[in-house]
Amino acid sequence: MKKAIKYICQKCEYESASWLGKCPNCGEWNSLVETIVSTKLKTQNSKLKTAKPVRLSEIKKSQLKRISTGISEFDRVLGGGIVPGSVILLAGEPGVGKSTIMLQMTEALNSKLKTQNSKLLYVSGEESAEQLKLRASRLGIKGENLIVLEETNVEGIIEEIEKLRHYSSSESRHYVEDESRSYGSRQARTITKDVNLIIIDSIQTLYSEELTGIPGSIGQVRACGQKLFDISKEIRIPMFFIGHITKEGTIAGPKTIEHLVDTVLYLEGERNSSLRILRSFKNRFGPTDEVGVFQMEEGGLEEVKNPSQFFLGKKEIKPPGAAITVALQGTRPILAEVESLVVPTKLAFPRRVTSGVSFSKLQIISAVLLKLIRLPLGGFDIYTSISGGLKVTEPAIDLAMALSIISSFKNKPLPVKTAVIGELGLLGEIRPVPLLERREKEARKLGFKNILSAKNYKNLSDLVKILWF
Repeated sequence: MKKAIKYICQKCEYESASWLGKCPNCGEWNSLVETIVSTKLKTQNSKLKTAKPVRLSEIKKSQLKRISTGISEFDRVLGGGIVPGSVILLAGEPGVGKSTIMLQMTEALNSKLKTQNSKLLYVSGEESAEQLKLRASRLGIKGENLIVLEETNVEGIIEEIEKLRHYSSSESRHYVEDESRSYGSRQARTITKDVNLIIIDSIQTLYSEELTGIPGSIGQVRACGQKLFDISKEIRIPMFFIGHITKEGTIAGPKTIEHLVDTVLYLEGERNSSLRILRSFKNRFGPTDEVGVFQMEEGGLEEVKNPSQFFLGKKEIKPPGAAITVALQGTRPILAEVESLVVPTKLAFPRRVTSGVSFSKLQIISAVLLKLIRLPLGGFDIYTSISGGLKVTEPAIDLAMALSIISSFKNKPLPVKTAVIGELGLLGEIRPVPLLERREKEARKLGFKNILSAKNYKNLSDLVKILWF
């Protein structure tokens, strides 16, 4: 075994043979860290173990039985549950509730698999066992089968995982012998298989003795992630990595292992709002556009069973500037309220402020209204947001934004129980959106009888004349 030394930039992963004060790739100062890289020397007697090529038609298709987390919103985002042997990265800003939802998931799994002798391992690198116990007590979590390990050394963690594996295998063997007398050994083995889970909280705190970098550095995170990924695939135990979001909005450290893991989840939420949204950005075993909606309460994260009612509020008569639309979050249609406020300005350049929608979308819609409807928006500030903290990026919200701006400018509300669905073109045409029938069905289910869409109206000018003239 030969050891080589490289200097790796902790921001962009640029590699250099010697130390440099400034990274030539990203321009960051003092970002290159010494990293030891092991290289294997070839010998005459060494034999390489290589995999044999197999025809695709000869590969047997295995039936993957997913493990339900016990939280329906979590299962929705994962695509139906946890796939055995999968590695999942859960990222989010500090304090958003990542550790909370992980603890709640372990309790739900314990209650669901209580008769199956499940063993769940929680590796805590940030909090002590006493701190974790305080959090669990606050959330009402007993954790009967939850094993807590205070460790940041990845080699020590892997050693404990091996011990847990042998312990579970020995226990399962006795369990199979007892159960096989009445149920059959094959059924008993199915019961005891794939019930273990490993949670790493968090991946930035781990380090490997084979490297010299500090915990959280790119080299350490990449090496630790690879070691844990390999052990997870080898013993077929699903594993969660918890990661943090930086001020720039990217995953700190674990950004380097996004390509490695099977699933990448983001838990989003504002500090001044109780709403939490779980999104999937990568999923090898399910959809990448599903979302789960939660609400942070004193007892932890609670599922929002009907997000549409949560985002709409209780007011049936909406004031001027409000328009109801149906946004598609994954395969789930959610009713959302678009609010706009148009007020005169004394500034040379009027303000355009958005929340929940992109700034460029507001600029484009304002230009369309100025050109086609002759709305003198050049002397007005426009503030547009989605109520409840929801973020919508799809084009189906265009028409609702346009009508909410016009409604606020004219100080005239939209008709009661009216939902607006449609994409707005640059020439003012109203275009159809995907899954329009499903959106309309969701709106009618909540009592919206009047649906404004491309089915009934083809042009924005004609629609505005019917509504307000």
